[in-house]
Amino acid sequence: MTGAIAWLGLAPGLAAIPLFNESSRYIDTGIMATALTPVELIAGAIVCAGAAMLPDLDHPSATIAQTFGPVTWGLSKAVNWLAGGHRGMTHSLAFALAAGIGVHLLADAYPIARDIVVVLLVGLALRAIGIGIPGKKLGSAMVNIGLTAGLFVVFQSMGVGYAWLGLAVGVGSFVHVLGDCMTEKGCPVLWPLRARFLLPWKMGIKTGQKFEQKILAPVLSVAIIGLLFWRLGPI
Repeated sequence: MTGAIAWLGLAPGLAAIPLFNESSRYIDTGIMATALTPVELIAGAIVCAGAAMLPDLDHPSATIAQTFGPVTWGLSKAVNWLAGGHRGMTHSLAFALAAGIGVHLLADAYPIARDIVVVLLVGLALRAIGIGIPGKKLGSAMVNIGLTAGLFVVFQSMGVGYAWLGLAVGVGSFVHVLGDCMTEKGCPVLWPLRARFLLPWKMGIKTGQKFEQKILAPVLSVAIIGLLFWRLGPI
């Protein structure tokens, strides 16, 4: 949810930055030049929401590790080992920058890779907000696959471009890091430095508790609806 909120809130400001809106020797086409059309804004919000799950690849029990069965679980185990455990390398500014730049370069060079990344991130976003059949892993997976495919086809039919894909991945990943800095364990934002950033006076949120589920999630849902109306509603 925070990934979607970040994109809906930041997209107009990002589009106003010349580097992101105009051609240059670094970027062939302005990556935010058309990203404020209604359908691209919604697509960006969904993709950014999925990207906000990526740092938890270092946690084999996290939602992202369970999304696509053994494939994502095996990948998560490998990342967990490389990152030195949960909330290590992947929970940092360096990871967010690397993920964003890497996806931008990959998507620019290989359209099929771009489409695969989009599909995976849309699927992650749907999984993250709990769309599925309670207690039915296979049924939930089928619902996820069907909705993901449907959204991707709609985006394709409406001419959505993904020049902004890398930027959305970077923003989503870093928003996750900022959010985890508000929990009791904090994050090594400036990895490889080991210092953890967290709220003072033990104000951090305990993840998975009633506050997160009963208060924070509804508040974030209202924020998303409000931002959508603000960006897309009649003037």
